[in-house]
Amino acid sequence: MAYKDIVSISGLPGLYEMLSSKAEGGIVRSLEDRSTRFVSARQHRFTPIETIEVFTTAENVPLQEVFKAMQAREGQHPVPDGAKADEKSLRSYFDQVFPQLDDSRVYLSDLKKMVRWYKLLKANDLLEFQDKEPVVADTSNPEPSPEAASAEENIPEANSEPTPQRKSARSRKKKES
Repeated sequence: MAYKDIVSISGLPGLYEMLSSKAEGGIVRSLEDRSTRFVSARQHRFTPIETIEVFTTAENVPLQEVFKAMQAREGQHPVPDGAKADEKSLRSYFDQVFPQLDDSRVYLSDLKKMVRWYKLLKANDLLEFQDKEPVVADTSNPEPSPEAASAEENIPEANSEPTPQRKSARSRKKKES
């Protein structure tokens, strides 16, 4: 199970691990009680947690950035209980942990959800994030790799004869009649 496999499902509380998906829906496992069930795509929307962004005073940031900040400052600022905390205590907590949040667009329900999801991810050891690093090609070596050289050898030349195509049963029947 990895962070990228975790989804939020509209109309259902908590987070889920996506086990399998089809056009009709998906088989998911709850992170809370580990129960497995089928969820219909006709009634629910699946949102991968890694695609969720949070409103800030500048540009929107991925939710995992907020989780990283919560994790880094957990020693100085303990995470409040999302279900029992009032709006004032949650807002002061996030002002200390992630002050860039836009208070006018991030609602109390969003703050509670972030705290609840953080605790679920922590309980399931899913707070280890992999930063996406851009892949840079090494252009310092102008010689092609052995794989590229063998691929170039298999490319037919323009002057070579084209290979004959097999005729399908349908085209043979047309010629016969």
